Amino acid sequence: MSNIKFQNALNGVEQSCPPIWFMRQAGRYHSHYQELKKKYTFEQLCKNPELAAATALGPIEDFDFDVSIYFNDILFPLEALGFNLEYSPGPIMSPVLSKDFLKELKPLEEAVNFLKFQKEAVQATREVLPKDKSLIGFIGGPWTLYTYAKECSHKGHMIDSKKEADLFLELSERLIPLLSQCITDQLNAGAEVVMILDTSAGSLSPQFFSNYVVPAIKKLTLGHEGKVAYYAKESTRDQIKLLQDLPVAGFGYDHRYSMADLLTDESRSGIVQGNFDQTLLFSETEVFKKYLTSYLEPLLELTPSQRKGWVCGVGHGILPKTPESNVRLFIDTVREKFNV
Repeated sequence: MSNIKFQNALNGVEQSCPPIWFMRQAGRYHSHYQELKKKYTFEQLCKNPELAAATALGPIEDFDFDVSIYFNDILFPLEALGFNLEYSPGPIMSPVLSKDFLKELKPLEEAVNFLKFQKEAVQATREVLPKDKSLIGFIGGPWTLYTYAKECSHKGHMIDSKKEADLFLELSERLIPLLSQCITDQLNAGAEVVMILDTSAGSLSPQFFSNYVVPAIKKLTLGHEGKVAYYAKESTRDQIKLLQDLPVAGFGYDHRYSMADLLTDESRSGIVQGNFDQTLLFSETEVFKKYLTSYLEPLLELTPSQRKGWVCGVGHGILPKTPESNVRLFIDTVREKFNV
């Protein structure tokens, strides 16, 4: 019950055509998701395993992606620890993390029990997916979850988060064991790899990244060697290099990198996921074809051996109102050009 192209990418087996997966492929751009949202809230779609599975299945049936990602949200572990969380429509979280509130966090066992719907969602998704499709899970990166807890957001300059960074270390004592258990549960439920989505960590300096993010990710790989991959929006080469010695399954990259350069970097290991600029999917059809052709040309010049490990997709999450026709055209074009 797996996609052979995705397994080849994970195992470093050369192949002509890469597997295709888009971050946020089950989301607001998609008519299937929009129809579900007419009946259910976002939280219901996440917390009801059958609804989560139906949401994740939609883009597989519509666009024939090689890989599905289970449908959920990165913030629920914070809710499990005792933060108040609601969506209206975006996340609203309270209270702001403080030393006093750290004392009120719920114990690990209670938090794990709260999150059992996530494991059940992975199981339900694996059950409805075709056998030739792969399934990945995900968790939020510890630093990104910390910035939400501290500033109710991952955006902005993170002034409060940085100036009280010791709070990150204290929160991590409770958060990392919970996230580690989430990884274990998702893998046991049928996920083949778990992505760590650390959106806000990419804006950190190399020194700050080294001091706070790297030790946290190292702890999350313990017991999950080769089963977790890492992505941070706007990550730098220096940041990725700091993580390359860890036993991760690979890295996701946004469109600021040259994919051909990444694939031919002899120091790389594991999957290389990405990284077409998702904003270009809004282009008129003929213009989009030119952009996509230009992106793929240097990759077509590489040998199948050089392209080992590539998981083709967009640089960051697919955006709301993206034309579905261009999503379909992207997938069809990649398969046509690389199966020659």
